[in-house]
Amino acid sequence: MLEIKVKTFQELTTQELYDILQIRSEVFVVEQDCVYQDIDGKDQKSLHVMGYQNETLVAYTRVFKPGDYFKEASIGRVVVKASERQHQYGYAIMKASIEAIQHHFKTGIIKISAQTYLKRFYNNLEFFEVGEEYLEDGIPHIGMLKT
Repeated sequence: MLEIKVKTFQELTTQELYDILQIRSEVFVVEQDCVYQDIDGKDQKSLHVMGYQNETLVAYTRVFKPGDYFKEASIGRVVVKASERQHQYGYAIMKASIEAIQHHFKTGIIKISAQTYLKRFYNNLEFFEVGEEYLEDGIPHIGMLKT
């Protein structure tokens, strides 16, 4: 079971920020072989949902209140360390992120920009496709909405 921490950017320790940037780089840049600007100036606006196993960051998302990324609340930078994916931490970190949005922003309407190959994963969390598939940083994505 994951230990979940939810913090604003200002509340993050230097070590937590380092761990977040490290896991995002490990998966999105190195594993997915995608050269893109991960540090995009949006971390300061978001809540950071961190999932720990034995004091090691193994899962992470950042969440936005309505209007800060999309018109709806949103979840992005969903990541689980490759070595930990067999434990279903993706579901645990997403459920914690949905709860954080409900608690902090008082809404259950959430929009995400999902990598297309993860559609079924997000469908299982009650997110459904909206609009057409598109490329983001060279990777096929689809808009998905949870109402």
